[in-house]
Amino acid sequence: MAEKTRYSDEELEEFRALINEKLEKAQKEYEHLRDMMSNAAGNDVNDTSPTFKNFDEGAATLSKESMSQLAQRQLKFINHLNAALIRIENKTYGICRVTGKLIPKERLRAVPHATTTVEGKLMKG
Repeated sequence: MAEKTRYSDEELEEFRALINEKLEKAQKEYEHLRDMMSNAAGNDVNDTSPTFKNFDEGAATLSKESMSQLAQRQLKFINHLNAALIRIENKTYGICRVTGKLIPKERLRAVPHATTTVEGKLMKG
């Protein structure tokens, strides 16, 4: 029997459902972070005593920076998931871009936006 070169349409649909589920959750988390960042500006320290004002402003800035980094990572993850959906449409999903072999289902279930096998990732460096 010849080695499988791509996943079947049924298998691709299974992955599409998994990715859509993760995408929906990721978008909600991104929107939540975005809302928190925009509301963070409204949580002023005007009613705080001057002694603690600098400390509170510093903590708020750190918190905004942390939320911004989390939001950026979440947006990157969303983009990777959307790219995976395009690969499903093109029927190239699950094919390692380094080795050309099928990425094992277990890896795709854990990292649905993966574009390489573990072997390919190690070769790529």
